[in-house]
Amino acid sequence: MASTFETVASIISSASDVPIERIEPGSHVMKDLEIDSLAFLDITFEIDRTFAIQLPVEDWMSEVNEGKRSGDDYFIIRNLCTQIDNLRAAVAATA
Repeated sequence: MASTFETVASIISSASDVPIERIEPGSHVMKDLEIDSLAFLDITFEIDRTFAIQLPVEDWMSEVNEGKRSGDDYFIIRNLCTQIDNLRAAVAATA
């Protein structure tokens, strides 16, 4: 079974022009991979579908815009994968 990172990297590569070899755990989705917000919405939709979760992207953006959190907390791939794993665990705990 593929790791969360491998799956997310594959989704990002498939939904954008970013070669999978360029995607690393420390890559920032927007700054390093130059993925725009519209493409990121497509990516999050596919992540939601693949992992059977719902990423709270609107909440994340509000927290970043209000200065409550750094964008790095959500948009660096390793941190995004941690968020996904946490959401998956929460869903599993309620099932």
